[in-house]
Parts: sequence; structure tokens; C-alpha cells
Amino acid sequence: MDSASTSMTLIDMFKIGGIFMWPLLIFSIITFALILERSIFFIYYNLSLKDVSKNVLNALRNKDLNKAIDYCEKAPKRKIGAKIILEGLKVSKYGEEMMEKVINAEATEKITKLENGFDILTAMGSLSPLTGFLGTVSGMISAFSAIAKATDVNAQLVAGGIFEALITTVFGLIIAIIAISGYSVLAHIVDKFASEVESVSTDVITTIVMNNDSSSSQK
Repeated sequence: MDSASTSMTLIDMFKIGGIFMWPLLIFSIITFALILERSIFFIYYNLSLKDVSKNVLNALRNKDLNKAIDYCEKAPKRKIGAKIILEGLKVSKYGEEMMEKVINAEATEKITKLENGFDILTAMGSLSPLTGFLGTVSGMISAFSAIAKATDVNAQLVAGGIFEALITTVFGLIIAIIAISGYSVLAHIVDKFASEVESVSTDVITTIVMNNDSSSSQK
């Protein structure tokens, strides 16, 4: 028993786990694919707003709105933060409230795209352990059925049946841990980006309003 368990491969465990290993295999592929795809997506798209904040606010403090707009327009498409702020700058002449609405709408659209697949990861985190547990229950039923039919019941027979039954639970829990961990990390990145957008947009709107008030008072 010991030598067999130590030399057992994943394929062997998959075969022993039974039919419920197939949905778990699909869940694992979906989980890894989503985490990898979102990770590459986040790496490709620059979610930092440090450069945007610095350049746009410097231009606005010098009362050069066109320079701020020009910077955002020339920023690469993958600089999502610049494109969000750009939409607000374009409607700055319509006032603070309009800027807030436009920036919020654009930010919501971009963040929704960033969160693509998050609901599926959450589902994988819930379905995997349940499927694994269902496989274990099914395996336990088969194991105890074999024990009931056996004329000579020994510890090895009982332990072997339970060992086989618990394989699906182990795999289900591993997939769930990976899915939930991946979701938590990715969601944290999106939340941080949303917080930065809110902070930078507030600074941009405040600076424009102050410039407008200053211009009005000088007339």
C-alpha cells in the first residue's frame, strides 16, 4: 500500500477518482486559463496613473487645458487611466457635474472589462469543492457497498476504499483555493486601479474648477 501510494502519478489518481474527476479537470483548466488570461491582460494594459496624474495636473496648474488633453490623446491605448481622464477633460467646459458623470461612466465601462471572468472564477471556487465532495460521497457509497459484499473485511480494504473516495475532495479543494486566491489578487488590482482613478479624477476636476474660479475673479 505504501509503495503504491508513493509511486502513484496524477494520471493514476485521476483514474481512481472516477467520473467526477472529469468535471474537476474542466474546472481546473478554466481556472488556470482565466487567471493566466487576466494576468497577461493586466500586465499589457498599464493600470498605473502616476504619469497621467503628474503630466495632466502639471498642465492644468499652468492653465493649459489643451496640453492636458493632448497628452491623454497621445497616450497609448493600453494606458486606460489616460483615456478615462481624457473623456472628462473633453467636457470640462460643461462644468464639474458633467465631468464627474462622464469620468464615472467611462471608468465603469473600463473596470467592467477588467473584471471579465471574475464571476466565473468565483463559480469555480464554489463548484469545485462541492463537486469533489459529491465524488467523495459517491466513492464512499461504492466503498461501503464493496465492504458489505466482502466475506473477509480487513483494515486495508476499508482504508483503500476511503482513500480512493477522498481523492476528488482533495482535487476539488485545491482548485477552489487556486480560484479564490487568483480572484482575490486580481480583484485587489482592479480595486486599486479604481481608487487611483477616483483620486486622480478628483484632483483634475478640483484643479479645473479652481482655474475657472480664478479666471472669473480676474475679469
